[in-house]
Amino acid sequence: MDEELQLNVPLLRRRVPNLTTAAKEAGLRAATVSNLCTGKIPVGRAEVKTLVALASLAGCSLDELIIRGSGLRMIETGIKALDLFAPVVRGGTVGFVARPNMGQLVLLAELMLRMKKRGFATVFWVPHSDAPGIDLVQSQSEFICSSQEEIHLKIVELREEKDILIGVDRSKVLSGELLSLRENLKEVGARPITIALVDTKGEVVDEDGAYGPLDALWKFDADLISRSIYPAIDPLASISTVLEGPYLDAVHLAAQQRARKLLRRYRELRSLVTTQGFDKISDPDLQLYKKGERLEAYLAQPFYVSEPYTNISGEWLTLYETLEDVKRILDGEMDSTDPSELFFKGRLAART
Repeated sequence: MDEELQLNVPLLRRRVPNLTTAAKEAGLRAATVSNLCTGKIPVGRAEVKTLVALASLAGCSLDELIIRGSGLRMIETGIKALDLFAPVVRGGTVGFVARPNMGQLVLLAELMLRMKKRGFATVFWVPHSDAPGIDLVQSQSEFICSSQEEIHLKIVELREEKDILIGVDRSKVLSGELLSLRENLKEVGARPITIALVDTKGEVVDEDGAYGPLDALWKFDADLISRSIYPAIDPLASISTVLEGPYLDAVHLAAQQRARKLLRRYRELRSLVTTQGFDKISDPDLQLYKKGERLEAYLAQPFYVSEPYTNISGEWLTLYETLEDVKRILDGEMDSTDPSELFFKGRLAART
């Protein structure tokens, strides 16, 4: 949408220090350039020749000059469970809710690795903690910062060219340092900063709104962990604003709602089966149970950062591939497939 387009003002001003004079020399009206920079004139209404001239002055492409604005869009991580149930919001904040040793730092390290593959600058704001897994996150982060001043300077340096993902511990929220950083980084036209909040002490599980406002929440599930199903993200409690209100994608939302409905019923039946056995549920419920078991197995996924320990290659699926596979499971196409054949794999086998 046109209203979501913005001029990359920091890049333009850095590369063209005396922008007004340079614009005049290039045959552009100074008032037009100023209004584009402040947002008074939407980028979508600007003449193409004006944007081309500005890109030429900055020595960049139109793709670098024009960036997306405030519309909520997801960042595909290639992780099935996350992209289906609680997508990362570009420029938003995702909070990890987990107790210690539930894999939140492994997931953050994996997210860092995957975002680097997507061309993001990845920055880890190191907490004053030696929690197990911190070193793994550091190894997958492109930049490591230890102070607010250091991370501020690094972001200012990077954000003119790239989207940024920052990994931050809750201690920075409690100290007020993250809020201060956000305030100091407010700048129209700069590329978005996406924040991943973890809690190395595992305290947020017992608190409401412990991170403050979030755009996505990933809640870890002890039952999934007990059965070695990773990533252990609760599909019923994890949420994202991408799939709310005017921002939703109808196909994605429909698949998500159908999958949640099935998994909700599957969990109810699982409790009955565990305590009373299969004889106590009807044939239709048994079919739902089996289908839920297949979907749960399919959503387990090997990570790249875990390859040295599991000897299983990491898998990346596009959102389209995930939605197509989930639909096949929901529609009963995989009813003859044993759940073990879907566990810790990538895509479903191609149709024959």
